[in-house]
Amino acid sequence: MEIVVTMPNDDSLKISVLASSSSGNATYIETPKHRVLVDAGLSGIKIKRAMESIGKDINTVDSLFVTHEHTDHIKGVGVLARRYNLNVYANQKTWEAMLPKIGKISEDEINVFNHNKVLSLDDLDVESFSVSHDAVDPQFYKFYHNGKEFVILTDTGYVSERVQKTIENADGYLMECNHDVEMLREGMYPWPLKQRILSEKGHLSNEDGAHTLMDVIGNNTKQIFLGHLSHENNTKAVARTEVTQVLEDHDFGVGHDFKIHDTDPAIADSLIAL
Repeated sequence: MEIVVTMPNDDSLKISVLASSSSGNATYIETPKHRVLVDAGLSGIKIKRAMESIGKDINTVDSLFVTHEHTDHIKGVGVLARRYNLNVYANQKTWEAMLPKIGKISEDEINVFNHNKVLSLDDLDVESFSVSHDAVDPQFYKFYHNGKEFVILTDTGYVSERVQKTIENADGYLMECNHDVEMLREGMYPWPLKQRILSEKGHLSNEDGAHTLMDVIGNNTKQIFLGHLSHENNTKAVARTEVTQVLEDHDFGVGHDFKIHDTDPAIADSLIAL
């Protein structure tokens, strides 16, 4: 696995998808002045080991941004906040839903960051935007540093025009490709669960993710990560094939203008500079 080591004069925005799936999610983002996590849907020790696998020390992380209160996004939030004194950011309703699940943390670590706002942290700006999912008040984030932008968008049933405008022409995306529709329809899930996943408050399919990418990628876009894949209703190969096919059918330069990356529930992606 390639490891990128941050040098003192390196002013790039770096990202690693530590884990992404229906069972657990965490992403690491780095600038010269900040080391942040987005979601902590694995145990604290698994996130620590994932960071070690890319040559990073979890003790250097200063902030954790939470998207919503589902277990696959908050499992490790409490232990990480308590052990490493992290500033944890989430909107007010998510805090209210999350606090009973993560255990007691210091009031100093609780930061309310509501949607459709921009938070400035020295050399890192973070923009929050609301999405459509069956959580109390889900929101995702766009990160800015030194002219580069990275967007995380998973756990949404559809992407509105407002969200499209917010996230268009970013340098990198972690885009939801949760399921193959036919695999889901023919699979073992009970019908109410299938309806929930397919609904406007569920998850983007591979095809949905591809069409969202068609609407938002631009000349700046160089790195795309296919995220939040279902264990039961998708595979890396299926997701990559479907997304690639849709984009190539519409004359997008897959592999030339931008690169598509798989993500994994247990193996961290190499640290990439945007």
